[in-house]
Amino acid sequence: MFETVSEGLSLKGKNAIVTGGGKGIGLGITTAFAQQGANVAIFARDEKAAMEVVDDLKAKYEGKFSFFSADVTDMDSCKKAVDGFIAEYGSIDVLVNNAGIAAGGGLLTWDEDMSSYFACINTDLHGGIRMCYLVCKHMRDAGKGGRIINITSNAGEIINMPFLTAYATAKAGFNHFTKCLAAEVAQYKIRVNAIAPGFTKSNFSKNIPEEALKSMNANIPIGRLAEAIEIGVLAAYLASDAADIVTGAILTADGGFALQH
Repeated sequence: MFETVSEGLSLKGKNAIVTGGGKGIGLGITTAFAQQGANVAIFARDEKAAMEVVDDLKAKYEGKFSFFSADVTDMDSCKKAVDGFIAEYGSIDVLVNNAGIAAGGGLLTWDEDMSSYFACINTDLHGGIRMCYLVCKHMRDAGKGGRIINITSNAGEIINMPFLTAYATAKAGFNHFTKCLAAEVAQYKIRVNAIAPGFTKSNFSKNIPEEALKSMNANIPIGRLAEAIEIGVLAAYLASDAADIVTGAILTADGGFALQH
């Protein structure tokens, strides 16, 4: 048990995996973890982008930082990456399931094979579940407990935009999976929570026309999009000892957007 707030919030010496940790919200989380003293590995497919982040972190912070090639839609790829992480770091203290894709379109717009729907579900829901399966087994067997943080979306709770049916379905499923897993693994001192962001500044938001962005901001009670580092701060809290009593929670972080729906 910690004695001070700074001690409780510190991640010094903790070993963390962040899937999709080289871009957008994932980068905000990776950065926040590094600033709090964690050792962080980015699991991703884009090695070039991830290694640029790893090199930048190494230049700024004292922790250990690495990249592992991982495709969350493939169990063998996930297992190879997790095994590699354990071999290099020794143990896993924190897993952040952030990797995902945004598939547009509604049911009646899909092709008959519904490939866009299944691709989104396989990445945004099943990808995180694959990682949880592998990492929770390790955490249970290691006997030290751990933290699982799933990045979902307010789209899993409300209809924040039309024609995001596959994406919203995946995120809603991931929210409920978070609660189910939290109940299952609490006995092993593993805490499982989710963060459900709303519209957040990212590479995607840079391409939104200025007038459209103004309209989006006007529909958010606090008047702006979230910054990726703000989501990172929430993740750093959930990864810390200070959050030991928090499990099965879905923390909506959307500037109050969901309050209107």
